[in-house]
Amino acid sequence: MPGAVLFACTHNALRSPMAAGILRRYHGTRIFVDSVGVRPHQTDGFMIAVMDEIGVDLSGHHPRSFEELEDENFDVIVSLSPEAQHKAVDMTRTMHCEVEFWNTFDPSLIKGNRETRLAAYREVRDQLEHRILARFPVPTMGRL
Repeated sequence: MPGAVLFACTHNALRSPMAAGILRRYHGTRIFVDSVGVRPHQTDGFMIAVMDEIGVDLSGHHPRSFEELEDENFDVIVSLSPEAQHKAVDMTRTMHCEVEFWNTFDPSLIKGNRETRLAAYREVRDQLEHRILARFPVPTMGRL
């Protein structure tokens, strides 16, 4: 299990904070988790709403760029967009870590009414949760 994971996407407004919030939900402080974007934008309200549905409060999230990282000592960088993948690969020129590319749909591209849009965000959230639990499984208790 890695000691530090960085999730990265294009804007750090919905996909990477979702992924970071999900990993923290299951691993707490066992793994240091952070998230960044290539070009940060305002936090997405639909993202906050669908994460709140699973008990993860991201209302205080402040999008940041790669350049704003306070710590660059990560074991794994998971990039969720092609732009973030390029930036993550660039980072590995000055640091040693594993880079994984999980190309993840941007639900903010969906148009329609509130329920249609929330459904798209939930689908991305659930896909991220499934992928995170497969890659970073929660330790199980041994038998007594």
